[in-house]
Amino acid sequence: MTAEAILAELKPLGKEGYKKILLNHGVREPVYGVSIENLKKIQKRIRKDHELALALYDTGVYDAMYLAGLIADDARMTKKDLQRWVDRANGDTLCAFTVPWVAAGSPHGWDLALKWIDSKKEREAVAGWATLGSIVGVSDDEDLDLAALKRLLKRVQESIHQQPDAVRYQMNAFVIAVGSYVGSLSDVALQTGERIGRVTVDMGDTACKVPFAPDYIRKVRLRGAVGKKRKTAGC
Repeated sequence: MTAEAILAELKPLGKEGYKKILLNHGVREPVYGVSIENLKKIQKRIRKDHELALALYDTGVYDAMYLAGLIADDARMTKKDLQRWVDRANGDTLCAFTVPWVAAGSPHGWDLALKWIDSKKEREAVAGWATLGSIVGVSDDEDLDLAALKRLLKRVQESIHQQPDAVRYQMNAFVIAVGSYVGSLSDVALQTGERIGRVTVDMGDTACKVPFAPDYIRKVRLRGAVGKKRKTAGC
């Protein structure tokens, strides 16, 4: 199976309505508008094919790049691979989801995330905070640097309202992730969310809203789900 063959399979699956939704969410051309449902059917058939994943991402076609994240072997991703994926991302969506999901499953996610959140490039900062949120969702607490996470929560509290919209959204999501997935820091995250207050983000021509972190964390608590980890970062 080649990247060219996959592109030929993807193109007729694209729908103009879904393509419009993707464009409204910041995805840039080229994009076919293939639904995640159809991408997952292809993923189920291919399962893992790391070399194909790298080739698909390099096509620059959004749908193929998203599929690349689904079939990549996270453990085989190098720092150079992950950095290239951020640099070549076709819009913020890949930096907020695909790249962080793969980075979180790689051996390099934590180090790269800390590097990315210091970047002046909005896209890298988005990927960094989203990767941190993904890592806390899939890593056992004993494998996490809890002191560092506490410092990161303080950093969010002190700087979130000075950040660009997309970065602000991911910082708020990071607070929610820590409060939901790291039991020993749930109270700290909730207090951080209260001090931050409601986070406003221009979501463009979409129906998306920014969750109020304390309310979200409290709902997780009511379900008795605080500290329950995900098997994988992606979905």
